[in-house]
Amino acid sequence: MLTENELKGIYVPVVTPMGAGGEVDIRSFESYVKQLLEDGVNGIVVNGTTGEAPTVTLEEMAALTAAARLVCGPMNRPVIVGTGTNDTASTVRKTAFAGELGADAALVVVPYYSRPSQEGIIEHYRQAASTGLPIVAYEIPSRTGIRLAPDTVRAILDLDGVIGIKDSSGGIELMIELASSGDHKPVLCGEDIYFHAMLCCGAAGGMLASASVRTTAFAEVYEQLMKGQLEASRQSFGALLPLIRLLFQEPNPAPLKYLLARQGIIASDHIRLPLTPVSEKLRQQLNAWL
Repeated sequence: MLTENELKGIYVPVVTPMGAGGEVDIRSFESYVKQLLEDGVNGIVVNGTTGEAPTVTLEEMAALTAAARLVCGPMNRPVIVGTGTNDTASTVRKTAFAGELGADAALVVVPYYSRPSQEGIIEHYRQAASTGLPIVAYEIPSRTGIRLAPDTVRAILDLDGVIGIKDSSGGIELMIELASSGDHKPVLCGEDIYFHAMLCCGAAGGMLASASVRTTAFAEVYEQLMKGQLEASRQSFGALLPLIRLLFQEPNPAPLKYLLARQGIIASDHIRLPLTPVSEKLRQQLNAWL
């Protein structure tokens, strides 16, 4: 199981490759994950936002987790599985199931749509952590409709079984707030555009969709900063900004899937409704980037 000391570096939330008919493409998935590991990622996240989790069935989640374990196990890299829902009981069941499948940790998003109180959110994480599988909390107010207060984040991180948090809050304020209060469990940047800034503020690493494409370049930014090479890391990250901006011009993961398919990393850019393929305009921009 994943520990908080291991929650650092570059974690990639992987796409869920699909065939033209919409079926999950395990063969593409395995080769794609293997390439990421060879390029130096510290771990992967299956069934997250980038993996189209809301449209993935439990059976498909199981198949993807098994495939990820098959590839990651021999290379001793952790597999984190997205198990969060807006129903605590369902989240607990899904998290326990991920543990049975061999996941090293679960990524549990703040409950969306229901707009619970801060106290309700803390209890949600307490229940998820009771499964025994290490929990990485996931703050992403643009998708959940609710923002965690800094004291709520601290309370969640203080829970036994919670090993860290993915911060996709849309800025660096939460990271600064946590850093100012001393020791805390690891924070991973979940907003690609803020990766360098958050590392400078004390983040332990990132869970970055864009790192599916320029994996070694993102790893280089991290390593340079860990060595104190601030200016070199700033320049390295600056070179990644055009890619990051392109990949988030339209809803994730459609642009990423298109680029991965164009590069031959996955067989198809098929995406499940209600998400739709990238527009012709963005397709041309992505082709030009290649």
